[in-house]
Amino acid sequence: MYKSYYPKAGEIERNWYVVDANGQTLGRLATKIAAVLLGKHKPTFTPGVEMGDYVVVINAERITVTGKKMEEKIYHRHSGYPGGLTSISLRDQLKQFPERVIQSAVWGMLPHNRMGRHLLKRLKVYAGPEHPHEAQNPEILA
Repeated sequence: MYKSYYPKAGEIERNWYVVDANGQTLGRLATKIAAVLLGKHKPTFTPGVEMGDYVVVINAERITVTGKKMEEKIYHRHSGYPGGLTSISLRDQLKQFPERVIQSAVWGMLPHNRMGRHLLKRLKVYAGPEHPHEAQNPEILA
């Protein structure tokens, strides 16, 4: 009889990866990032256990999309007050807050619960090529 393997908190090793978003398609990049955040790339992956690694995304402002999404994709946010709905197109969002574009795409691919919110904190997105995580020696994610 085989017993199921359930990793302990001390056995989980977290690595750092860096991803260059320059010229990459938004959805395809987001699926790669979500899989690494969840830990699905590891042979010891267990559903319901936070096995994932840290991901640093650089050049978020240079992401590409297919079709007419630049004009037709709309992001909505609400302040919580009556009449507080604000809508912005993808093109304007990339100009003002390019980090939010990748962050919202990855959030859509993570579980919408306490674990997913915790996983999203391991995602670090930067608009330009510089990031402050050189001390962690991040590997390039292929």
